[in-house]
This record gives sequence, structure tokens and C-alpha cells, in this order.
Amino acid sequence: MTSALYDYYRSKDHNLYDHDFAKFVTPNSLKPIADDLWAIYSDDEDFANGVLMIVHQIPYKESGPQKYPVETIVENGGDCDLFSFIAASVMKAGGLDVVLLLYEEQSHMNVGVHLSEEPEDVRFQYTYSPIEYEGKQYYMAECTGGDWRNGWRVGECPIELKDASARVITLENCEQSSPGQVSSSYGVLASSSLSLSVSSGFVISGRPVTIGGSLSPALAGKNVTIYIRSSVSSWSVLTTVVTDFDGRYSFTWSPSSAGMYYVRAGWSGDADYAGADSNTFVLSVFSMEWILMGIAVIGSLGVLLVVVIATRRKVPEETEILAGTEVFEEY
Repeated sequence: MTSALYDYYRSKDHNLYDHDFAKFVTPNSLKPIADDLWAIYSDDEDFANGVLMIVHQIPYKESGPQKYPVETIVENGGDCDLFSFIAASVMKAGGLDVVLLLYEEQSHMNVGVHLSEEPEDVRFQYTYSPIEYEGKQYYMAECTGGDWRNGWRVGECPIELKDASARVITLENCEQSSPGQVSSSYGVLASSSLSLSVSSGFVISGRPVTIGGSLSPALAGKNVTIYIRSSVSSWSVLTTVVTDFDGRYSFTWSPSSAGMYYVRAGWSGDADYAGADSNTFVLSVFSMEWILMGIAVIGSLGVLLVVVIATRRKVPEETEILAGTEVFEEY
């Protein structure tokens, strides 16, 4: 996973407004994981259980504010809601109908999954009736648990939640697109590198500047995301460009506001290569008003300097005249 993608999600809004947990579900960013799971599973129950096996391997630790899945994966730790965001993201990326289940009295969260058939791998002692919502049955998928080989399966319920009431949170407001994706593979990915340069370190606002670089190895048709941050704002996506046949990319940008900007690029990788981050470039953008004001100030200082020099030259001449004047004694 690239640092640029991690920093992007760290910079996003983490505040909760009226239980909008769905915004922390990011299917596209975790889609490579779903694609790899579908390569080994043939039905939705096995796929969902495969997702649970992944989240059950992440160390459990109490967390404060909510975090996006990319953050939790990088930091390698979280609790029930963070694990649920990851599970829901991968399941939704894999095409499953999934919701978040919030147990407010128990301060707990897990996932509800709608399956094409009743789950067959449920252990009898943990059997639990599915939750009915809008004419569909959603089977509980508990995301906590450290024993990933024998952890919770879809349709099973922890004893402490047997009589608990769950609030269903649908995911139509989840993240619809992402600037990049995590890398996923059953083997070791080859390394790659990404360069970045800017045509000038200084530019006038409204004037174009070219941002470009190259991917190594030279791979064509790969998406490179260019991120930007000002001195008073967080990282955001400037644009996504596609590499040409030489692995090069380029984008012309005309900054509209003056200030100090930081520019970087990231590539998420593919089935063969791990993703890569570029270097960070600092770009200074000046407004025409600042430049004109600077010219005016310099001009004023120049005029003042000329006046001072002229005055200093005149003083000795007057002194010489006074020195040559004869003084007569009064009677």
C-alpha cells in the first residue's frame, strides 16, 4: 500500500454525523482483496467467511475515533467497528449485499450479509436467526476474534448478542470511488518506483505548470494519482492520469490561488508489481497582485534611495560655499 493513499485517508473527515458510519466503508480501495478471494472461492458464503478469516487476523485493540479501512490495515490494529468497515468494504467490493449492524446498548458493531442460500457451515451452538430488513434476510457476520482458523462464521452469533437489538445501517452512502487501491497477492510482488517533477518551482496563479514523471518498470495504461496539499489544507486528489507506452505520465495544472503547495503522486500497483510513491515537490504560487505590489514597493524604495543620495551630495557643496565666505566683525 502506498503512503500517499494512507495519507489521503488520514486527511479525510473522521467526524460522525447522525450515525453516518457508511462513509467509512470504502469498497473500491479494497477491491483487489475481493478479486483475489473470488479466485479461490466459488460461492458467496465461502467468500464471506474468507473475508472474516482476514479481519480475524488483525490484532484487536481499543480505538478512539472511527478510521477508514486503509488506516486500520496500515496500523494493524482496531476494534469491532473498524473490523466491520473492512469486512463490509471487501464484501461489497465482491458484489455481496451487506449492511452494518450497530448494537447501541452493547456498544458493538458487526456486519449483516444477504446470501443466495442459507449458510451451511454454521456450527449448531452458535446458530442465530437472520435479521429481516426490507424483505431480505441478513445473516450476522461477527468481525472480532483472534483465532482466524476457528473464528466466527457467517450466520453465527456470540452468546452476548443473542438477545441484543441491532440497528441496520445501509451502505448506499458508502464511498463510491477511491484515488487508489491496496495491493493484494498470494505471492511476493515485484517492486516498482515512481518519479515526479514539476516544470517550475515558481508560478503565477492562473498560469500553467506541468506535472509529470515516469513509472519503472515502464508499464503502459496504468493509473497514476496526483495528490496536492497546500500549507493550510490536507491532502486531496488533483487528478488521475494514465501512463503512456513508455510508462510516462503528464498533467498540466493552472493553480487558481496563491500559496505554497506540495505535490506527490502514487501508483497502486497491479497483480505483478507493488505500488509506489513519488517524491514530494514544493511549488510556490504567486498572485499577480503580489508581484505588482512588490514591483511598486521596489520602485518606491528606488526613488527614495535616489533622493537620499542626491541630498547627501548637495550638503558638502553648501558646506564648501559657507567655508569660503568672509565673516566681518560688527561695529
